[in-house]
Amino acid sequence: MSSLYQNSPTSAEQDARLALLTEWLSSLDLVEVGSRRPASSDASFRRYFRLDVAPALRSKLGDTLIAMDAPPERENVPAFIHVQGLLADAGVTVPAIVARDVERGFLLLSDLGTTTYLARLDSDNAAFMYSDAVDALIKFQLNSQPGVLPEFDRAFVLREMNLFPEWYLNRHLGVTLDDKQQAQLDKVFETITANVLSQQQVFMHRDFHSRNLMFLDQGNPGVLDFQDAVYGPVTYDLGSLLRDAYIQWDEEIVLDWVVRYWQSAKQVGLPVNPDIDAFYRDFEFMALQRHLKILGIFCRLNYRDGKAIYMGDLPTVLDYVRKTAHRYTELKPLIRLLDSFEDKAPQVGYTF
Repeated sequence: MSSLYQNSPTSAEQDARLALLTEWLSSLDLVEVGSRRPASSDASFRRYFRLDVAPALRSKLGDTLIAMDAPPERENVPAFIHVQGLLADAGVTVPAIVARDVERGFLLLSDLGTTTYLARLDSDNAAFMYSDAVDALIKFQLNSQPGVLPEFDRAFVLREMNLFPEWYLNRHLGVTLDDKQQAQLDKVFETITANVLSQQQVFMHRDFHSRNLMFLDQGNPGVLDFQDAVYGPVTYDLGSLLRDAYIQWDEEIVLDWVVRYWQSAKQVGLPVNPDIDAFYRDFEFMALQRHLKILGIFCRLNYRDGKAIYMGDLPTVLDYVRKTAHRYTELKPLIRLLDSFEDKAPQVGYTF
């Protein structure tokens, strides 16, 4: 999500956008404009609407299409189009672009349906669904080349982790770190950053998880929300997928899935650490970097953008952070810091 804009768009701005979108869609003669209904909520400033296709075109375009409204001053539509092309070239299922007005921030996309991985995953189907997701991820990674996407560099890594002290510690817990605590946190961040930056680099989706993967009968999974893709550490998307903020699996199952990915990746020549223990450590450090960022982002979505729904997922993310930090001596100071702030945590719950 763009951090340049501190406030969500006003309803007047949204209404003006909707009028422009309606006018554009009407000019295309592809969809029944009156059939417009919300298609999904998003943590960004993008909005999606589902529309019925004009009856004469349904055999060609399917029954429904998705209109994306992405205000150009807040969202990067050219990046969406660029990454859509990279994923499609790699053989990954993504929405096809049916029509575009890049200048105004409108796209009309093919519809990948309404069944997210999150809605369908259970202990019976998880193994084959994750197997499909890993296959898609490997296809994307195999197409990687430097210089095509922005780099996930040192500044990027730290900028993301710094959302944790800013929004989780300061804003949510009301904690201001003293010099000693700040030095401890800086040291942990430095340890994580050193690991992350030493990993081999590939194309990286950045949000490859159960809410952005659609379950499909053919070409499973459909991949969404890829416009923030970068060139970065090989374990990032695997961490995003298997240490998902929205659904948690037993550690031994996750370990098994990580090993399966590692074996497949090695087989096709992806640049993974040749030692499985070292690879798993890379995976853990990378997932931890992401979870620290997510703690900050979920709090920012709540306090800045009025999107409280993500706060319910904080305990899952915090559990990941604690378990990982507990396993590595150099990360233990993070546990001690969290312990010292525990009594500051706002009690979320109901009183009767």
